[in-house]
Parts: sequence; C-alpha cells; structure tokens
Amino acid sequence: MPDPVTTSGYVVVKVAATNVNTVDTMIRGMGADLSLSTKLLAVLGMDFAGTIVAIGEGVRDFAIGDELYGCDGGLRDIPGSLAEYISADARLIAYKLKTLRMRDAAELPLVGITAYEGLSRAGGGEGQTVLAQGGAVGVGVIAIQIACHPDAKVSVTGRGADQVALIENLRGRPLDFTMQQIEDYVVEHTDGMGFDVVFDSVGGPNLTNSFEAAKLNGHVASTVEIDSTPVHFKGLSLHFVFMLIPLNRNIGRQTHGDILRILADMADAGGLRPVVDE
Repeated sequence: MPDPVTTSGYVVVKVAATNVNTVDTMIRGMGADLSLSTKLLAVLGMDFAGTIVAIGEGVRDFAIGDELYGCDGGLRDIPGSLAEYISADARLIAYKLKTLRMRDAAELPLVGITAYEGLSRAGGGEGQTVLAQGGAVGVGVIAIQIACHPDAKVSVTGRGADQVALIENLRGRPLDFTMQQIEDYVVEHTDGMGFDVVFDSVGGPNLTNSFEAAKLNGHVASTVEIDSTPVHFKGLSLHFVFMLIPLNRNIGRQTHGDILRILADMADAGGLRPVVDE
C-alpha cells in the first residue's frame, strides 16, 4: 500500500510500536458480521506510539520529530496502526509519556481511555470504595491505578498467585474470586454496605456479582452488554463505556487527546504504568 500523505488536521506518524486489543481480534474474526469492521483491503490496529514525520495544514500543537501516542483507525474505512506509517487525527493523539518506552506507551491508549471514562462517569474519587472486576488484565490493570491515584480504597478480583502479586504491586487489595464469594468481600471490605463504584470489564455471569457488590444507589461502569433488571431493584446508576464512539462517529475526538495527556502526566508523575509481558 502507498504511504499515507498529509491532510488537513492530520499528522503522519512513523509507527514504532503497536498494541492488539480484544476489539481488533473481533474485527478480524467476525468480519462483515461486526458493524465496526473494515472492508478489504484493510489495515487493522488502533493503538500506536511513534514519531511524526509529516504535518497537515491546521495542526499547531505538534511538530515533525515529536514522539506521541494515540488510538486511531482500524475500523470502518479508516486505515489502522499495524503498518509502518499511520495518518492520525491530531485530536486523537498526545505527546508520548516521557518516562516510558514506545512499546509501553502503545499499550495505554484504548484501555487507558476506557478505564478513565468509566471511572470518571461513575464518580470514583477520594475516600470511596471501588471494586475492579478482572483487574489483573487489560482495562482492569489501568483502572486499578487510576482509581488508586486519588487514594480511593480499591479492591480487585483476580485469581492465582501471579495475579494477586500484580494487583498488590499496583496498590490494589486483591480478592481471589476462586477462594471467596462475592458476599464475603462485600462484608470484608465495605462492612456489608457494598462498594460505591464497581468497574466491570469481565461481563457475562460476572455482572450479577458486580450488581450484588454495589451499594444501594451505587454506580456500576461496564464495558460489556448486560441484563439491567438487578440495576433497577438496587437503584444503581449504570454507565456503559464504549470508547470508540469519537473515532467511529467523528464526534468529540478532542476528548480522547485530552485524556491521553492526563494519563501521560499521571505516568510521568509515577502514578500510572503499563504492564507489558517481556
């Protein structure tokens, strides 16, 4: 395929590192059965980190040679990041985290924005009790650190010694769901009242546990589809998170660039780090 050329509002990035997310594998596996999928021939992939090699008209916040990271392309008719170069919307990128390698920065955009949006909309903050379901993988790893940043009390479900150790290393309180029932850690960590905020990226049958774990009038943020009947009976506020809306609909794209800058500042201050399998 030809190298991308500069267009108004876009920059051309030489890609140094990419990251494969669940949605990427869904697009590859489901093809035309998924509305987000690209038409062949296509370049998949959304997350990336790299260096600007060309700048389009109207781009004022970046310069050639700048190192940046972002999430753009890989769906519908937008070429993605699994290539040597990508044409990226300047609203969807931010300066790379100064303290991290390219490969570390490339791990953050999609999961970082998802975690940040979910916790922000659910009102997670200082002094609150937060439960992160599936916190030892993917979105959950970032959600733990964002929730811990304002000194909230964050409990995290996982299983096995490796996941428990990772959760502790990220300053969360580990809950091995193979050893405890949901009611046990609601009693242990909230005196039976339930968690102020539950962030669930697991879905399926586990969502019932998330609703049970939330306090009355609490907040649940989910990245998956759910049966909302239990939400009604506990008066919960439910927040669905689908971070691809700005990219897919071309609405509010600057919000993603803003969040990436916040995450970069958190990482450079020592409050956030990606977890990459070496």
